[in-house]
Amino acid sequence: MLGGIVPNRAASKPDSLVIRMDGTFDVEAAQNVLGALKRAPRGSEVYVDLSQVRDFHDNAVAALAEGLVDSDLSVSVRGLRQHQYRMLRYLGVRSNALDPGLAARPLDASLAALESR
Repeated sequence: MLGGIVPNRAASKPDSLVIRMDGTFDVEAAQNVLGALKRAPRGSEVYVDLSQVRDFHDNAVAALAEGLVDSDLSVSVRGLRQHQYRMLRYLGVRSNALDPGLAARPLDASLAALESR
């Protein structure tokens, strides 16, 4: 289920997006995220927040991985469980796109911490 795609005014670039998901991350949800990535302007920073997802389907995580590997955007994924982080790394997603350390913190606080660097 798509929780929302919103402009991210807290990030360092004005054309950044936050994609928040909740509920079940299935193939349809992965396709929604990948569609948002395709529509994002070139050079955008995209933050995918999956911290409110209760159930992950492995085939959806694999579809997300394929889209992240093919994307030329700056994408950061948060809120996955350890199994999903391992899957993404195994499937070729750059480790700097995966941020397990920020998964437990609220997204806005995480972005504020990034800004202060």
